[in-house]
Amino acid sequence: VYFEMIKTFRRLFYYPSYCILVQCYSSLYCSRLFPSLILLSPMSSFSFSDALLTWFDVHGRHDLPWQVADDPYKVWVSEIMLQQTQVKTVLQYFQKFIDRFPTVDDLGKASWDDVAPYWAGLGYYARARNLHKSAGIVHQTGSFPKTLEEWIALPGVGPSTGGALMSLGLRKYGVIMDGNVKRVLSRFHAIEDDLSKPIHERAMWQLAKSLCPTERNHDYTQAIMDLGATICTPKKPLCLYCPMQQHCQAHAQGLETELPYKKPKKAVDIRYAKVLLIESDGQWLWQQRPSSGLWGGLWSLPIIENDIEFDQICQSLKLISKTESMQISHSFTHFTWILTAQIFKVEAEEKEYLLSELDGEWLSPQKATQMGIPTAMKKLISAVDL
Repeated sequence: VYFEMIKTFRRLFYYPSYCILVQCYSSLYCSRLFPSLILLSPMSSFSFSDALLTWFDVHGRHDLPWQVADDPYKVWVSEIMLQQTQVKTVLQYFQKFIDRFPTVDDLGKASWDDVAPYWAGLGYYARARNLHKSAGIVHQTGSFPKTLEEWIALPGVGPSTGGALMSLGLRKYGVIMDGNVKRVLSRFHAIEDDLSKPIHERAMWQLAKSLCPTERNHDYTQAIMDLGATICTPKKPLCLYCPMQQHCQAHAQGLETELPYKKPKKAVDIRYAKVLLIESDGQWLWQQRPSSGLWGGLWSLPIIENDIEFDQICQSLKLISKTESMQISHSFTHFTWILTAQIFKVEAEEKEYLLSELDGEWLSPQKATQMGIPTAMKKLISAVDL
């Protein structure tokens, strides 16, 4: 009975007008099966946004390079880079990207070949292609979007990124729903539902909107991200230092590390492929990947996933390897790729023929790196000793 009651009351936490505190006393005077329930009205002295902003003023991050007023372009670039990527990683790429493309017009006018090297290594390259495409649209129209609907109309900009650009970029009202926000709110209200399901995600959006203030909206947006990134972390949250601790339902029930709900992880798929590493006079034969798909637009050594096809290519090109193969592994979100590089050294007079047959370009590893190669190819360069 007790646990059924608790499950029922937890569902009520979706309604932010009330904060339900569950206190279970161990006194023998009261049955342990019947906790004391205290309902606090909307007039409660505790304010989620006020507590968050007070914490942010002292402990939040105020010196990130994209935290600038009246520059939605820098905020835009940072928001796209920060998708699926931690701040410490983005910091290594952001300034170089901005130095090369200081304005949205510079990015919009640039070719993809110019842009790709400055994204290489960040992964999730569809983000960069959409950013580049959207910058071209803004360059042509001559101004940034002014409403959430206009932001969302751009390739690669969803409701959360659009909300961040309204709030942080334009300093207007905006609501976000990234992983940090989901984690903070699901723990604060002890929400155990699967937030990947649309019905629960919509409820979470309503909750986020109800808590988001109009005053200091941009500070609140940064604050809730900072709280999730530095205190309410996915593993080992620092509840002792959290401004929400006394009112956090997950903390009260010992559920901090269990929320938000996580689907059981599927076994990671392992795939195998072979790499043609053809070398001549310090240059390797590289191919530019198709603009869509894995590593879109970046340069890579030829990769063949079918062993029979690989052998047929080697035979038709009369490639004979006299060097031991080299193997590396590279992990993506959904699979791990085991790449075996077969090394072939060819004479200078063979280069033109191989160039036409494989539709590639002879580049030194250093030059290819400058033009933009994926992390897996950087690993291969480091592993190979030629």
